[in-house]
Amino acid sequence: MKWFGGSESNDVEEGSSGGRGLMFGGGIIGLIGGLIYMFTGVNPAQLLNVGQDNAQQINTQPGNGNESREKQFARVIFEGTTVVWDSLFTTMGKQYEHPVLHLYTGEVDAEGCGYASSATGPFYCPQNQKVYLDLSFFDELKNRFQSPGEAAGAYVIAHEVGHHVQNLLGVSAKMDEARNRLSETEYNKLSVKLELQADFYAGVWAHYINKSHHNNIEIERADIDSALNAAHQIGDDRLQQQYQGRVSPDSFTHGTSAQRMYWFKKGYDTGDLRQGDTFATRDDLL
Repeated sequence: MKWFGGSESNDVEEGSSGGRGLMFGGGIIGLIGGLIYMFTGVNPAQLLNVGQDNAQQINTQPGNGNESREKQFARVIFEGTTVVWDSLFTTMGKQYEHPVLHLYTGEVDAEGCGYASSATGPFYCPQNQKVYLDLSFFDELKNRFQSPGEAAGAYVIAHEVGHHVQNLLGVSAKMDEARNRLSETEYNKLSVKLELQADFYAGVWAHYINKSHHNNIEIERADIDSALNAAHQIGDDRLQQQYQGRVSPDSFTHGTSAQRMYWFKKGYDTGDLRQGDTFATRDDLL
C-alpha cells in the first residue's frame, strides 16, 4: 500500500488519561478482553455497562520509531477518508462534518462515551464525533488476528469513519431509539446491520481512493485481499468459535466473516452508496 507523501490530517489529537480503564466481564467478552466489540459504533462500556479497573495492555512505547511511522500512517489515511467523504457528501448535497481522530496510549476518557483502554480496540464515539485509536492495535491485527499489512489498518480506520458517516446520516440516532424498545436479541440483529454498513462504507472509501489516488494513497489488489482477510479474521462466528468453542448467532453484533467480507467488497466494487442499505436487507440474505 502506497501512502508516503500524502497530506496528514489536522483533525487529529493525542492524549491519554490515567488511573482508570476497563475490566470486561465473563463470557466471550472477558476471554478476549472486549476485542469482539472493537469495531462497535460506540464505546463498549456504554453497550455493556461494565465495571472499571485496570486492563492488561500491549503498547508501543512513546518515541519508538514504529510509533512515529504509525502516527504518520494514521494521519494520512484519516485525511484520505476526509477527502473522499467531503466529495461524496457534496454530491449528496450535504456537508461533511469532519470527525476527529484521537490517538492515545493505554487508556482514555472518551467524553460522552466513558473510559476505554487499549483492550477495547478502536471505536467511534457519536457524542463527540471522535474516532479513538491506540496505535498498539496495529500489533493486535498482526499478531492476534493474523492480519499483517498496512491495508488492514487502513480498513480499521475507514470502518470507524463509516460509523461517523452513519451518525451524520441519522442512523446512529435511530439505533439509540431502537435500543430502548427491542430485546437484546433483536437489537443485536440491528447491530450486525450497523456494522456491516460500516464495512460497506470502508469499501466505498477504498473504491474512490483506488479510483483517484486521493491524498497520494494507492491501493493495490493485494491490499484489498489484506483488508478482506482482516474482515474475515474478526467475524463474530470465527471469534466465538476460537475463544468459546461454539457459535451463538443470537449474540452476533458485527456479522460473520463471510458477511463482513461481502459488504466490504460490495462497497469496493460498486462505490455506490445506494447499494449499502444493509437495514433493508433480510436477515437471511445478509
